[in-house]
Amino acid sequence: MPKAATPISLTKTQRAELQKLERAAHSPQHAVLRARIVLRADAGEDNTTIAAALHIGANTVAKWRGRFASAGLAGLGDAARSGRPAQLREAAVQQVLAEVTRPPKGRTRWSVRSMARHAGISKSSVHQLWMRNDLKPHRTRTFKISNDPLFEAKFWDIIGLYLEPPHKALVLCCDEKSQCQALERTQPGLPLGIGHIRTRTHDYTRHGTVTLFAALNYLEGKILHQSAPRHRHQEWLKFLRHLDAETPPDLDLHLILDNYATHKHAKVRAWLARHPRFHLHFTPTASSWMNLVERFFADLTAEVVREGSFGSVPELVAAMETYLAERNLAPKPYRWRAKGADILAKLQRARKSLDVVTSRT
Repeated sequence: MPKAATPISLTKTQRAELQKLERAAHSPQHAVLRARIVLRADAGEDNTTIAAALHIGANTVAKWRGRFASAGLAGLGDAARSGRPAQLREAAVQQVLAEVTRPPKGRTRWSVRSMARHAGISKSSVHQLWMRNDLKPHRTRTFKISNDPLFEAKFWDIIGLYLEPPHKALVLCCDEKSQCQALERTQPGLPLGIGHIRTRTHDYTRHGTVTLFAALNYLEGKILHQSAPRHRHQEWLKFLRHLDAETPPDLDLHLILDNYATHKHAKVRAWLARHPRFHLHFTPTASSWMNLVERFFADLTAEVVREGSFGSVPELVAAMETYLAERNLAPKPYRWRAKGADILAKLQRARKSLDVVTSRT
């Protein structure tokens, strides 16, 4: 005679927890199965009926029914499994964690294999130790902290233009994308398809370069642009005249620029003196990230220049102008969201960290 099933009587809280677990999209399947067993048991079904409904064995039903009856919801978890204790020497563990920041002479970083040989343990053990402690010697990030003595004044000047643009004026983020190369791949690549990615040859033929001058209208997101073979003060002056002609004459123009010498040439300053509606705002040195036109240049590079193959400079220029024309039909402005005080606090922490590193060297 089969053994009587353990009776199950759920509280309101237990039933709600099990139903939530059963319905959650990301619940592990084994947890969902155990929840269903207990819920059906609470409804009065015997083990055989539950087993048939869930397509599992009656012994499995009896196991989880009994585990819940004795330990509640905690009983539905996996019990701790016995296994071989860790064999790593404590000295080796400390060596792997402490010396990861001190690469061997002549090397810039440790690899898991070189560290494994150095510490006398397996590469998988090194990898696990680094993962557990969030150590990633194979990764680096680029940075540059501005040393501009007028950094904070320039910073708030530009942030103010973004957060509270002046009335009856346009804020234009201006810069030139110089040395855009017209590169032609030596062979045609395969297009994207099911089961394989796009391909392109590693080698190419250079057909020359072009400079794209661009002014991003901060409020509307439209781009005023002009291409030129070079980026001297003559080309910059020509672009300023273009801006003067293409914008309403009754509006002041506030231009956000970097500190490139072309922007401060004597002839440029003389022209600006004759056109007082132009107001220049220079970003601090090494702070091009404050100029939102750089964000547009990143999109242009990713979507047109880097992946393209161009047989001539005019072909590259045509591709960029087509992209700009389509973008200006439905412009999407970039908005400055970060708080100025938070940025300055982050930079201050970075300077302190840099001072600590500098003092050690």
